[in-house]
Amino acid sequence: MIEGAVKDGALNDADWQMLRAPIAGVHAREVLHVPRDHGIITEMYRPEWDPSGLPVVHAYQSRLFPGAIGAWSCHAVNVDRLFVNQGHVKLVLYDGREDSPTAGRLNEYHVGDARPTFVVLPPGVWHGLQNLGSADALMINFPSNAYDYDDPDHYRLPADTDAIPYRWSGTGVARLRKDARG
Repeated sequence: MIEGAVKDGALNDADWQMLRAPIAGVHAREVLHVPRDHGIITEMYRPEWDPSGLPVVHAYQSRLFPGAIGAWSCHAVNVDRLFVNQGHVKLVLYDGREDSPTAGRLNEYHVGDARPTFVVLPPGVWHGLQNLGSADALMINFPSNAYDYDDPDHYRLPADTDAIPYRWSGTGVARLRKDARG
């Protein structure tokens, strides 16, 4: 072995599920494509995937350009329900809720064409996205409340904030800071 080489740790289990300690209240459901003779069908939302029980009252699509980072955002009241329907996106979550049993925990998800996933994000969970692909990535959000133009429930931090122990890279490679690993 070459000196200085670092051995990879386990990334997934024998069923190819990512190993992570999930943030309390975050629910992720990988969705399987349904191949047909004329193409592929992919479900984006089903009420039984969403433990919040809140109705879908608003839906919108976001486009993320290749290499772009959309970070960080959070809601005080709204529940986000995200589905990446095109591309390869890294979704990073940070539990900013002081009263949460998983306060301060980070989760990474790689979602999109290869692993379509429906993710429910409770209020107080910060999220950021990075398009790792070479084409635009598209996401659908089914938030619990329609956007309030007069009083938006939307909070932002810059991508390079010190308040969240994560560093994004413009090269498509991002890692947890060493002091944040557990």
